[in-house]
Amino acid sequence: MKTKYNMQEIIIREIRQNEIEKLEDMLYEAIYQSDEQNPIPRSVLDIPKVRVYIKDFGKLKDDYCLVAELNAEIIGAVWVRILSGEIKGFGNIDDKTPEFAISLFKEYRNLGIGTQLMQKMIDYLQKNGYKQASLSVQKENYAVKLYKKLGFEIIDENNEDYIMLLKLTVRNE
Repeated sequence: MKTKYNMQEIIIREIRQNEIEKLEDMLYEAIYQSDEQNPIPRSVLDIPKVRVYIKDFGKLKDDYCLVAELNAEIIGAVWVRILSGEIKGFGNIDDKTPEFAISLFKEYRNLGIGTQLMQKMIDYLQKNGYKQASLSVQKENYAVKLYKKLGFEIIDENNEDYIMLLKLTVRNE
């Protein structure tokens, strides 16, 4: 049974430099597991096309990460980076569009925390002049509904995945 957390207990903040290594756990949690009984091995993180989401995070000018913290523990994260180099992201659109990655530990899913993380990141991107953001998601992932609710639209697909794009309204505050 899921515990309902008081959303006021959850702090959403920028990741700290000394927490960057936690993105490895977050990246693994971001991988959709269609068969919970036979999870994808953690070695998937060694595949360059997967590792690119966290490799040297914080060193590229467009790297930005927010974490959800509860009782001084990171329980989730959303991060963006532009993955248009030699190894492109799964949701790559171009060299100006940041690509989302988001994850929460299992026990914190479906409680609205992911929505909060996404909205705060969207606000950040709008305030910083980005025109759009993208992501890649497996078609059977329940998060597709969340992304659509937030305004992402499917712009491309293959057998397993959707590439989704969110047009942003630039805000200056």
